[in-house]
Amino acid sequence: MTKSKLIDLLAKKWPHLERKEVELAVGCMIEQMSKALMANDRIEIRGFGSFSLHYHPPFTGRNPRTGAELKLQARYSPYFKPGRELRQRVDLLKTSCEIKQKA
Repeated sequence: MTKSKLIDLLAKKWPHLERKEVELAVGCMIEQMSKALMANDRIEIRGFGSFSLHYHPPFTGRNPRTGAELKLQARYSPYFKPGRELRQRVDLLKTSCEIKQKA
């Protein structure tokens, strides 16, 4: 799902809100989540999952074309861990789809 599709779905679900207001709310939420991760804070949304940063130490990589060694710097990357409720809902949906396909 893209950001614009999310905004469209939310605007349809709450027709009393203007699309611009929904767009602003979604943008603010994403901005606040980004700022929290940049401050090395953990984000936890109950029933959905948590976002955190994972540290990757520096290492020596290789250019696949030439085989030359490259020194890669340490970095942080965002990591999402789904919550138990989300995993169960996805699993239930997948198993019900598989049962329908077999029938």
